[in-house]
Amino acid sequence: MDWIINDELGLTVGHVVGYVSASFMVVGGVLPYVPQYKQIKKTQDPEGFSLHVCLALLIANTLRILFWFSSRFEIPLLVQSVVMNLTMFLMIHLCVTVRRNNAIMRTRERVFSDFDSRYFWNWTDFQSYLDFMLVVWVVGAAVTYLMLSVTWFMETVGFLAVFTEAMLGAPQFLRNYKNKSTHGMSICMVIMWTAGDMFKTGYFILRNAPTQFWICGTLQVSLDLAILLQVYIYRKNPPRSTHRGD
Repeated sequence: MDWIINDELGLTVGHVVGYVSASFMVVGGVLPYVPQYKQIKKTQDPEGFSLHVCLALLIANTLRILFWFSSRFEIPLLVQSVVMNLTMFLMIHLCVTVRRNNAIMRTRERVFSDFDSRYFWNWTDFQSYLDFMLVVWVVGAAVTYLMLSVTWFMETVGFLAVFTEAMLGAPQFLRNYKNKSTHGMSICMVIMWTAGDMFKTGYFILRNAPTQFWICGTLQVSLDLAILLQVYIYRKNPPRSTHRGD
């Protein structure tokens, strides 16, 4: 009788741990952006945060959603991608709004429909970011539908999804390097990035996720640690007095 109770208890505990882990996978990825969002809203200064981080995550999670139709990995990872895309649009909306409010003098609108590569992902209205991603979604869905049965192609999509996400810290790293300062970047965000990415990589390994997932997760943790090293190196440097956008 005891072994039956122990087995039942073990199964129950396992279910609880699995449920908690899956829930954290869904919301844990967006939590690091809460302090950055609050900091931008409080200071009305978005210049320390690179919008290319949002671009990397939007592309990565869109590719992951498309990859799901081929690999059918765990539902929590799929839901996480949807939640992350919504979060990135919230970050973009805040940054664009603050920039427009801070503009000293009215300048010409730069929008996606201009098709001017000089201002790619540095548009002055939120709608342009939505329009661009809509094009990506439509093209991506069409190509995925046509190539769904081609294994090597879908595996490449899966790799690009996790590799792009793994490199999301690169724009922030380069921005900090260019400014020789981490002013305006939420250190709490990067610490939460690191903790979350460590958990996520461990989750990938334990749940036997596709190999691409945990390899790129390791790369992502390495970039997080590199940004934290920048915080230490540039700790005494003053913020830049002027900014020219992303």
